[in-house]
Amino acid sequence: MTRPTEIIVVPHTHWDREWYEPFQRFRLRLVALLDEVFDRMEHDPRQRFTLDGQLAAVDDYLEVRPERREQVIELVRAGRLSVGPWQILLDEFLCSGENIVRNLERGLARSADLGGAMPVGYLPDMFGHIAQMPQILAGAGLAHACVFRGVPERVHHHAFAWQAPDGTTVRTQYLPVGYGNAAGLMDDAAQVTRRAGDLADRLAGWRPAGDDTPVLAMYGTDHAAPAPDAPDLLATADLAGTRLRLGTLAEYFATQPATVDGLRVVRGELRSHARANILPGVISVRAHLKRAMNRAERRVERYAEPLAALTHDGSVQRFLDMAWTRLIDASCHDSVTGCGCDETAEQVAARLAEADQLGRAVCDLVGARLATTVPRDGYLLFNPTPAARTALVRLDVAVPADGSVALADAAGRSVAAQVLDRSRTVLADDVVPAADLPAVLTRVHGRELYGQEVTAWSVSPDDASLTFEVARHGDPAFDVADVQLALAAAGPADRWRVRILAAPRATVAALVDVPPLGHAAVRPVPLPATATPGSAPVTVAGRGLDNGLLRVDVAEDGTLALSTPDGVTVDGVGRIVDGGDVGDSYNYAPPAADELVDKPRAVRTVVRHDGPLVAVLDVVREYRWPVAADVDAGSRAVDREPITVTTRVELRRGERFVRLRVEFDNRCDDHRVRLHLPLPSPADTSYAEGQFAVVARGLTAEGGGGEVPLPTFPANGFVAAGGPDGALAVLLTQPTEYELTDSGRELAVTVLRSIGMLSRNRHALRDEPAGPQLPTPEAQCRGARTVELAVLPYRGAWHEAGVLAAAEAYRHELLAFPGTADPDAALPAPAVGLSVDGAGVALTSVRDRAGRTEVRLVAQTPVDTTAVLGGATVRGAWRADLLGRAGEPLAVDGTGLVRLPLRAWEIATVQLDLS
Repeated sequence: MTRPTEIIVVPHTHWDREWYEPFQRFRLRLVALLDEVFDRMEHDPRQRFTLDGQLAAVDDYLEVRPERREQVIELVRAGRLSVGPWQILLDEFLCSGENIVRNLERGLARSADLGGAMPVGYLPDMFGHIAQMPQILAGAGLAHACVFRGVPERVHHHAFAWQAPDGTTVRTQYLPVGYGNAAGLMDDAAQVTRRAGDLADRLAGWRPAGDDTPVLAMYGTDHAAPAPDAPDLLATADLAGTRLRLGTLAEYFATQPATVDGLRVVRGELRSHARANILPGVISVRAHLKRAMNRAERRVERYAEPLAALTHDGSVQRFLDMAWTRLIDASCHDSVTGCGCDETAEQVAARLAEADQLGRAVCDLVGARLATTVPRDGYLLFNPTPAARTALVRLDVAVPADGSVALADAAGRSVAAQVLDRSRTVLADDVVPAADLPAVLTRVHGRELYGQEVTAWSVSPDDASLTFEVARHGDPAFDVADVQLALAAAGPADRWRVRILAAPRATVAALVDVPPLGHAAVRPVPLPATATPGSAPVTVAGRGLDNGLLRVDVAEDGTLALSTPDGVTVDGVGRIVDGGDVGDSYNYAPPAADELVDKPRAVRTVVRHDGPLVAVLDVVREYRWPVAADVDAGSRAVDREPITVTTRVELRRGERFVRLRVEFDNRCDDHRVRLHLPLPSPADTSYAEGQFAVVARGLTAEGGGGEVPLPTFPANGFVAAGGPDGALAVLLTQPTEYELTDSGRELAVTVLRSIGMLSRNRHALRDEPAGPQLPTPEAQCRGARTVELAVLPYRGAWHEAGVLAAAEAYRHELLAFPGTADPDAALPAPAVGLSVDGAGVALTSVRDRAGRTEVRLVAQTPVDTTAVLGGATVRGAWRADLLGRAGEPLAVDGTGLVRLPLRAWEIATVQLDLS
């Protein structure tokens, strides 16, 4: 082992935008730090600085110091200040793959505005890394990655070849000890030489034989500036044969080869605990943030952007840009993770709510424009999936006086419908003194009364009654002055009966055929047409539901028994297990003497809907959970709190899975609640969908670092496991923590982690603190808690059993827009937006790109496949890179289809010219 001939010392700061203090308080410190750094750089050309790989820090600074912009640009262009390539340092497992791409895309574009991005996928502090990150970086033109956490034990040199599932490989720099391995180098001027020598010896151990390139010393730490006289201090260091020089991270990587020849190959995700803590408890803490993130991402990615793009409506682009700003900001590795203070969590929740609201605003605006061709008693239905569907949608429709409900489509065909609820027709029936009638009439605003519009009215002097009839759309000629005149002419009466009667309406479930990424319309009709044959109806018998594809029976203990026609059976699904948690926001920790509560004290079922399109029953289980845990004693409290857990079980016609909604009022602290799902046969491997990939994981995790390697893992779209006698897939609506337990016999899905500390100085499953020991009472997550998921029993391999398609359908309901055209107008014909077909091909994005429709696809399959795109007339097609730069043209066949061969796990971007 020989010392390197050159060490490049990189002054930097790792900047947590928000964490144990909220954003604005951290920004005060950021501004002070960068003021100091930029002042030094202005007067000393030797100074270098790397700004943590995220443009957010630059933007946050320049918002306060706009006068520094030109100086920042000069420093970047001179190569003395490295910025980007990310917009923000994200948590890779808690946002969508598309969010990651937009983050990188925005960071690179913003960096270019300031003089150019650091050409390195710098990922210094993420809590592990997704499998597809090498393909994402390479797709954006970045040849290098730089990581710290999650690197497996078998990596013994500073560089390795990190390979994505599709085979894309990037040269990756490992940061031994972390992004601050030289943090104390210049704390004491008298010790610089000795410490530099120790550093050189440590780094030499990570160099393979024959490697004579400079080594990397990261001189910085969290929220700290380098020494003001760093260039002078380095110049005093006297290391025979070793030169030390200041540089940026970009300057270091300029000395490294871009090839991966001879490097150890590490394939897939980096979630090893061997060399650093990956803090897996962040996946399940403050679960409401994860739910809000996924809901807002889906709203923007799969509804708002496709609607705007496929209707060529550029007027809403600014709304979409604002939504993405909030989504990207929330993805920060100390934000959506929930491992910050309560104030930070509140800000993140507000950002996500705004992103969701912006997405809904775009949907409402574009959808309302589309619905102008639909009569006002009907609905336009948008299908966000790229395959034709027969899907259930809930609609509020007017019904005849006899209460019958019938719907039809544009061709006059009967649409299957089931009444779920009927609205009140008597909104008010009051007797009021005559002197109060003027006040009563002030409730009428134009035509509006009680949220509806007046269609008719009458004044009856004989019985002194005033009646208003209201509906969704009123009489344009109505004038309340006419009512006032009629009352005046009616003669004296001491008291008047005032009634407000609404037209009969019902909430119905309708089973509608909708084209891929297109729309269809339905409306109520007086009489049903001949029923169209379809799948078997849903039936309810006792505590059992059956739709011909899946049977669900509720057991005495409230768990579910599932069985399929091809013989897959499983009992005990949905067992609730409550246990103690004396950990913190980073790591789960059970009490030394834990107590698990999994048996309800009472169980009852209530049928809500009994078919034929949808059957719903509630399983109500009553428990008594310990009110808290005693951290010092290592046990749970003796006192108990009664808790009612309601599991809504929903089975729809034509679906192979059962939908579950678990709800309870959390009135306890310091505990973990998990939903257990026994498997039809044991498994030693789980398959979890995440960011552009489905990752296989075993029953254990690699340890060796500073925390116990619990085999709890993240999943986004689904997690599946099983064996030769059948398997289960759990379809998910939010990033979720799961574990394959009981030697592979059960899946346990975390519903709630309730904790009260940001970090604990003493933690049973972690050697050192992960942050300051600060109370986080809001992280106990008291109050109403809800988790939605679905369970799909299947046989065979997950990628051959339709799991991906089921998850796509489950997560993307139809979107309904009420019509606004004249009631005599005909329904518009169904319209295809864009179809995407191909075994294992998943759609992740449809958006406008400078007048073209850009589509991102992923081959979510372990075998090569072909994507087929079509639908609306395709006049031209081009491949593009991940940043939207158009490449070679693609052939469009005579039927308007584009066929695109894809490698297994390939991410592909295509731009289409659609008429």
